[in-house]
Amino acid sequence: MSNKKNLLIYAHYYIPDTASTGQILRELAEGMLDKFNITIICVVPSYLGTIEDKYKTQKYYEEEINGVKVLRIRVPEFSKTNKKSRVKNIVSYFFGAMGATFKVGKMDYVFSISQPPILGGLLGVWGKWIKHAKYIYNIQDFNPEQVLAVGYTKSKLITDVMMWFDKFSCKRSDLVITVGRDLVETVENRFKGRKVPKTVMINNWIDENEIYPLDENNERVVAFKKKYGLDGKFIIMYSGNIGLYYDLENLMKVVERIKPGTKTADGREVVFVFVGAGSVLDKLVLYVKQHHMDNVTFIPYQDKADLIYSLNAGDVHWCVNAKGIKGVSCPSKYYGLASAARPVIGVLQSGSEIRCIIEDTKGGLCCEPGEYDKVEENLRWFIDNAGSEELKAMGARGRENLEKNLTRNVSVRKYAEEILKL
Repeated sequence: MSNKKNLLIYAHYYIPDTASTGQILRELAEGMLDKFNITIICVVPSYLGTIEDKYKTQKYYEEEINGVKVLRIRVPEFSKTNKKSRVKNIVSYFFGAMGATFKVGKMDYVFSISQPPILGGLLGVWGKWIKHAKYIYNIQDFNPEQVLAVGYTKSKLITDVMMWFDKFSCKRSDLVITVGRDLVETVENRFKGRKVPKTVMINNWIDENEIYPLDENNERVVAFKKKYGLDGKFIIMYSGNIGLYYDLENLMKVVERIKPGTKTADGREVVFVFVGAGSVLDKLVLYVKQHHMDNVTFIPYQDKADLIYSLNAGDVHWCVNAKGIKGVSCPSKYYGLASAARPVIGVLQSGSEIRCIIEDTKGGLCCEPGEYDKVEENLRWFIDNAGSEELKAMGARGRENLEKNLTRNVSVRKYAEEILKL
């Protein structure tokens, strides 16, 4: 008889979906199987909006992936640009997951993340009640703070209601785990220092054995560059969600200042490459077309297995957030950039977790969101120093710090310890 405890995780997305939270939860779940029997409640694979026919006939689908039990809920298809269809999709996950809770047997711990906003936390509270279990709330992004930061809704009523519900989820939790120093402060500020829920910080991570520096002559890296007409170019890359929280429309205007045909000190042509998809992508594509920015290329999402090649193709990588995101969200993409030993051009608020790491390791150049002249100055510094030892050293320091402090095993072990302490 195994004396392992049972742990239920509510994950909006789980593999094979490519959502970054889904990746992290997969590595967390598989990494804790020695301590817990783990069940995941999630949607059928649908991150990009479409659903395969084999997932369209039943209400629930059960499978086991690498030792983790997965219970999937059927949801309607949606379009990332259509608010209504997204809301319908998210709400059907929420109610589907509430129902699925009755199908999973006895649980000692319930774990939920802050995705989808507000509802993720409430699912955890529901699971705690139904299962009489200890509840761990993992906050990756704070809402309504994130909604307020980007002005997604102007209604104070909506944001006040969101805040009430999310504070309720925090209060009902036995432990809040969040992912940055600045995010721990946000929990404290929400409760004005009174009756603050027990909160710990554990960094997100990347699997450093999956993403690592490759030689520039690596055939897959060379093939990636060839495929998109990037060989022999100096590549300034943005890789990830092309969404609302990154001020990309304004940064594109800064990119426009670097004219097509600009060359680096070592004679390479400078190109800007955006890899990924998201709600702002179409606007960026249109802007680039209208302004004849021939030095900008858009590339679709890369499979997780190919990410190592696309990240290694970039000479310098953006890690950016809009103003107001400090203490609200932590751009996990940084871990991949550091893992590939790439220097970073950071547009991040002072005191935010990732900016602190970049500054502590001297792994790149940072400035505040909105300081567009400074962004341009930093871009030109990288262009002027292309191919230099200093750029290599920046990347190498990021990787070295990651191997010491930010590996998957270190973080996953901390999660297991904190949960078992309850």
